[in-house]
Amino acid sequence: MMFRILRHQEPRPDQARTVRFEGRDHGGEISLFLVDNEPGQGPDLHVHPYSETWAVRKGEAEFTVGDAKTRAFPGDILVVAANIPHRFENVGTGRLEVVCIHASDTIVQEFV
Repeated sequence: MMFRILRHQEPRPDQARTVRFEGRDHGGEISLFLVDNEPGQGPDLHVHPYSETWAVRKGEAEFTVGDAKTRAFPGDILVVAANIPHRFENVGTGRLEVVCIHASDTIVQEFV
């Protein structure tokens, strides 16, 4: 097959709205999360053995990367190197939508 398409499906009320995609399951070389968080939500501090790229689509996020903190807004793109502890949190008043691109065909994540 030359291509695959995964159609969006609305989550049930008891399901998280964040979508996890691992490329290896679909013939792809990257993995990603389509994050959809409420204010105050975000992952705990963690690391990956590869770089991660974030593209903020909606809302306001505070990113912690190593000892540094920065705010990001719609249209901003951030990149963190491999093995650097990082996290983000929705610090806005509305929903946060971020695309988290993992430079790996599978997601490898260790919480610290």
